[in-house]
Amino acid sequence: MNRTDRLNAILIQLQSKRIVKAQEIAERFDISLRTVYRDIRALEEAGVPIGAEAGIGYFLQENYQLPPVMFTSDEASALLFGEKLIEKMSDEKIKSDFCSALYKVKAILKPGEKDYLEKLHERIAVYNYHSYGERFNRLYLNEIQQALVHKQVLNIKYEARYAEAAEWRKIEPIGLCNYSSRWHLFAWCQLRSAYRDFRLDRIQELEVSSENFKGKKHLTISEYMAENSVVSSDANISVLVPKSRLKYLDESKFWYGFLGEEDLGETVRIHFSNSELHGFAIWLLNTGSYARVEYPLELKEIISQFVRNMLNVYQDDL
Repeated sequence: MNRTDRLNAILIQLQSKRIVKAQEIAERFDISLRTVYRDIRALEEAGVPIGAEAGIGYFLQENYQLPPVMFTSDEASALLFGEKLIEKMSDEKIKSDFCSALYKVKAILKPGEKDYLEKLHERIAVYNYHSYGERFNRLYLNEIQQALVHKQVLNIKYEARYAEAAEWRKIEPIGLCNYSSRWHLFAWCQLRSAYRDFRLDRIQELEVSSENFKGKKHLTISEYMAENSVVSSDANISVLVPKSRLKYLDESKFWYGFLGEEDLGETVRIHFSNSELHGFAIWLLNTGSYARVEYPLELKEIISQFVRNMLNVYQDDL
């Protein structure tokens, strides 16, 4: 990127937030802080009213208005990719809001760029079989975002996977995370007096309370993920699958933490990283792959119990 393009990009970045740190600019363009200071000075000399707060960052004066932002074809294409992902990875409210915002963006595109997006739209698709069903149309993403920003306590009616019935919890949210193709909310659960990972598609009802927890020190989302190994590259599950049955795992293995496999001749050893052993066990039984668990022992016991329960159901027919 030449300096002129970089100065223009810095100006747009300053417009994107109330305050932008010099370090953010340096990291975005892979330049030194000294270069950032020179670029900011060049913008000021060009008449851009940039304010600065020592030790905090730079900002544009409130009365300064930039001309409408124009997008390149590559930038417009990136927005289209965002639309496709939002469509399959969020709830109805977020989809509606994003669609409304995108119409405003498309309104300022050049005719050629509009045609480009129109042709590309039907040639890109995202599939996420977890996103289907009524539960995924109402994930309370907007309400949760509001609670995260304002540190508000949430009241949720939550259906734990293996609980007999849903129960109300009061939680203090610390972060949203999408992993294993599902949205998760990390929060301090007042009922359990511990941090918990709540899957949004299991929240039956949610209320944003007037109670807040400002001033209370909680883990950051990064700290929570590090302490709980939410997304790990280390295998905790190993299974043996006959080569003749590998096709039954097909692409579904990628939804359950597939990491890699080893060719052992007649069988293949497959490694996974997945902390939800009950769900993993149900998937493994449903595949028809005849997979045999090597470890962990807990997963072996869960599958054995499932098999015994099924035998009890059908024992009179045997």
